[in-house]
Amino acid sequence: MNKMMAGTIVLIAMGLLAGCSSDHILHMRDGSTVVVEGKPHLDNATKMLIYTDATGRTQAVNLDEVQGMSRVKN
Repeated sequence: MNKMMAGTIVLIAMGLLAGCSSDHILHMRDGSTVVVEGKPHLDNATKMLIYTDATGRTQAVNLDEVQGMSRVKN
């Protein structure tokens, strides 16, 4: 199993286990982070991760650009 597939599986598993009402942080491959309201969802057709950012705007990012995701502890 290559690293890309393993990373994708981990990302999806983390998303499924996380609560819907909790905010999340996307850790990008370029070292940046994005605070996300709620839980992002994966568009399987385009392989884009769809999320609402901290300002309330819907955004999309290519799944290849995401290194991981963590839940914000309240």
